[in-house]
Amino acid sequence: MPNKKSAIKALRQSKKKQLRNKAIKDNVKKLVKDSRKSIDAKSGEAKDLVQQTIKAVDKAIQKGILKKNTGNRKKSRLMKKLNKAAEAEKNK
Repeated sequence: MPNKKSAIKALRQSKKKQLRNKAIKDNVKKLVKDSRKSIDAKSGEAKDLVQQTIKAVDKAIQKGILKKNTGNRKKSRLMKKLNKAAEAEKNK
């Protein structure tokens, strides 16, 4: 437990930031999971969901919650999966 006033305040701040960051990370994970499921299910709303996910990932990168390469990798894999599903649908 911190003894100094400034350390106590820093602990409070870090706990708040930790909760905020966890909420954003959880939201991104949920969106990625939902996007993958909708792509696999060949849902019509898959494209919109992927766009929403990309927006959330970009915001997380901007806020420093996700590293740049991690976010870009998530976006790339999602788009690759979406394009592959669209191509398979087109060839049928």
